[in-house]
Amino acid sequence: QVQLVESGGGLVQAGGSLRLSCVASGDTFTDYAMGWFRQAPGKGREFVAAIDWSGDGTLYADSVKGRFTISRDNDKATVYLQMNSLKPEDTAVYYCVADVSYEVVSTRFHDYRGQGTQVTVSS
Repeated sequence: QVQLVESGGGLVQAGGSLRLSCVASGDTFTDYAMGWFRQAPGKGREFVAAIDWSGDGTLYADSVKGRFTISRDNDKATVYLQMNSLKPEDTAVYYCVADVSYEVVSTRFHDYRGQGTQVTVSS
């Protein structure tokens, strides 16, 4: 079992930056690939980024490639999402997710998900 707690969301102007954090507890952190999903109002949940257990492998949605960076600190059992050049269409609740499989974590079949943190980008 893994518990995930996100933080770092907030209100920012277009073009600004935010860094989201997700602290994991429970099972061994390095057993898990980690990722981020988001859900905008009235839309389905969509994949944003994923990272393998070592941090060497990363994957991004086309909509955020070049603007967002996912990273992890295994000593702190924390995964981060650095978001730069934010756009109003990035407004959503952002969820941290975990799965033992790097291939699965970027799909809707991941095993664990946090409660989410709200990101609002004003134009």
